[in-house]
Amino acid sequence: MNPEYLVGIDIGGTTVKMAIFEKEGTIIEKWEIPTNKDNQGISIPNDIWTSIKNKLQSNSVSVSSVLGMGVGAPGFIDSDIGNIYEAVNIGWKKNFDLGNQLHLASELPVFVDNDANLAALGENWKGAGNLAENLIAITIGTGVGGGIITNGQVVNGSNGTAGEIGHIMVEQHGAPCNCGRNGCLETVTSATGMVRQAKEGLTSQPTSVLKEMLEKNGDLTTKDLFDAAKDGDALSISIIERVSDVLGLAIANVATIVNPSKIVIGGGVSKAGDDLLIPLRKAFDAYCLPRISEACEFRIAQLGNDAGVYGAAYLVKQKLG
Repeated sequence: MNPEYLVGIDIGGTTVKMAIFEKEGTIIEKWEIPTNKDNQGISIPNDIWTSIKNKLQSNSVSVSSVLGMGVGAPGFIDSDIGNIYEAVNIGWKKNFDLGNQLHLASELPVFVDNDANLAALGENWKGAGNLAENLIAITIGTGVGGGIITNGQVVNGSNGTAGEIGHIMVEQHGAPCNCGRNGCLETVTSATGMVRQAKEGLTSQPTSVLKEMLEKNGDLTTKDLFDAAKDGDALSISIIERVSDVLGLAIANVATIVNPSKIVIGGGVSKAGDDLLIPLRKAFDAYCLPRISEACEFRIAQLGNDAGVYGAAYLVKQKLG
């Protein structure tokens, strides 16, 4: 009997999301478990397989009927051997052999890739991409993640570091980034970067409505900025304009290389919808080669937090068919 099922796994700093799929993409069951980061995350592979084994059994799915498991994880990943070079948010030190550990536990084929790459694959399979041959996916949340698909395949590069759009340098002497450098795209255009700029801006624009929001709630969110901008707050408007301009330029430069038919924007900040997409598209068009811009459609991601498990399952489908 040919294997009929796929397993998708998306490892995050707080939870591990998992799902069992039929081969054409229907979810049988999805669930999550806490990410146990004790002892540098040593128990995570065993926790994952124990949970999957139980769910397969409760759904009357035999291990032999599973084609394989796909895994997305944060950090720099050598997808050829399934090693995590480093994942600070999980606690894994250099060259954690995640793929091999899961394979030894399950005796199934295991394929590992960066979580942003797999979110791009998932969106392209069952979300906003509609199986585009050439696509750029950008996730804007606490940081900025990116995934690039060309000729239907995720671009990994020579050691798994391709597609790190969030680490394009946009300010030579900008704010510190978690990667150890300064002025990366995510220091400006992530939710964290936007809130930082708002707090800094309040020193010169103390009459902004954002000051009242900050004092009332103890912190600011990007939703606060977009809401305040709608009400005409000058500081919020200036931040959104700058973010759109910087992000639009960065995407235009990547698009010059990729020539995508679709650019998919996801992550928490994408919930702003057209309030983000319209100024972003305007900036993109101003910087992009017209012929590339004409061929390209902007879309808001559709799968939300499920994009990673869809992409992980599709990775198995791509590798083993």
